[in-house]
Amino acid sequence: MLNDPFCIKSLIRPVLDFPKPGVIFRDITPLFQSPRALRLVADSFIQRYVEADFSHIGAMDARGFLIGSIIAHQLNKPLILFRKQGKLPADVIAEGYATEYGEAYLEVHADSLCEGDSVLIFDDLIATGGTLLAAANLVRRMGAQVFEAAAIIDLPELGGSQRLQAAGIPTFCLTEFALTEK
Repeated sequence: MLNDPFCIKSLIRPVLDFPKPGVIFRDITPLFQSPRALRLVADSFIQRYVEADFSHIGAMDARGFLIGSIIAHQLNKPLILFRKQGKLPADVIAEGYATEYGEAYLEVHADSLCEGDSVLIFDDLIATGGTLLAAANLVRRMGAQVFEAAAIIDLPELGGSQRLQAAGIPTFCLTEFALTEK
């Protein structure tokens, strides 16, 4: 976890009962409205990965695109988009997964990666780990490997980071929240 004097956590807005009653949604848009906070988030990831040995950055639809694209640009790495079903125009491969709210499919262009590629995958948060595990399965189906899964937020009580690590995928998050933390 990041020990930051600016306190990234203070700019992550809790939205009660969204998208359903009993859920506290972690809204990262205030981080992106603060140039200082966005710089701190980006620089924290850049510092961690600037000398790391991976070939691509993968970003999850949709909030993962925000941070993934910044890091890909700053590290001069190709960006791979993992999209919700039906959003990509060319040949895709798909992977189903369970979310905390139901079932979904993740797709990626079938020609995005090759054998021997190594991918750092980004999302805004790790909850149950379903999206990132689906992305990891797609990466592996293309013959590549997952370098690490990274996110701004971890919700450790939902077990996603543990599921990823049990699947052989290291994880890194800048901050974490308890499920009831406001």
